[in-house]
Amino acid sequence: MWRFCDNAPMNLLAIETATEACSVALLHGDALIDRSELAPRRHAELALPMAEELLAEAGIARRQLDAIAVGQGPGAFTGVRLAISVAQGLALALDIPVVPVSSLAALAMQAPGNGAAILAAIDARRGEIYAGVFRFNADDLIEPLDAERVLAASALELPGTEAWNVLGTGWSAYSDAIRERLPSPPRWADGDRYPQARDVARLAAPLFAAGKGVPPEQALPVYLRDKVALTLEEQQQQAT
Repeated sequence: MWRFCDNAPMNLLAIETATEACSVALLHGDALIDRSELAPRRHAELALPMAEELLAEAGIARRQLDAIAVGQGPGAFTGVRLAISVAQGLALALDIPVVPVSSLAALAMQAPGNGAAILAAIDARRGEIYAGVFRFNADDLIEPLDAERVLAASALELPGTEAWNVLGTGWSAYSDAIRERLPSPPRWADGDRYPQARDVARLAAPLFAAGKGVPPEQALPVYLRDKVALTLEEQQQQAT
């Protein structure tokens, strides 16, 4: 088990590519810097250069990193797989742990702290959403209220809380269906939000400090779907 030394500044690199947004962040002591770009299908060419830019900006060499944090999904299959692969490769080369973080939890971190519960929803295509429900704890970090799941927006079931904030591409794609499942209109909603590496870093830091990093090979993607790829016949049927 790796455990963080409180006497030294934490150097933690975070990667999040589960959605259309490609982002990398570096937590160095009290400083948090990041790069983020909406770049579908370009994550593979952007992630490592972003990381190198951040390390250069902070004046930190790779060997000075203490851990790699990663958004482990759910989200797009190729994006989730890429983030995990990059995190594992860096961590293996440096002999440091990986700290996996839910991409939905990272998304929920962008909600306002107005006392309402938070529904983080990512468009899962095929008429479905990846959904997680959260609230802020006393440390202003997200904690789950229920298990994350993938389901039709019209089948969404929420805990018995009256006030909700909703964010993510699931809201922009299926706002009418989600609105019908809410007990009242959302207190705040934004469909143009994506999980970001800076929030992965914020959620990962206390986990790493508590010794909850894992060996690289144990950092696994979370897809939620049992089946993550369509056959050619299924793709043709969807297109018609």
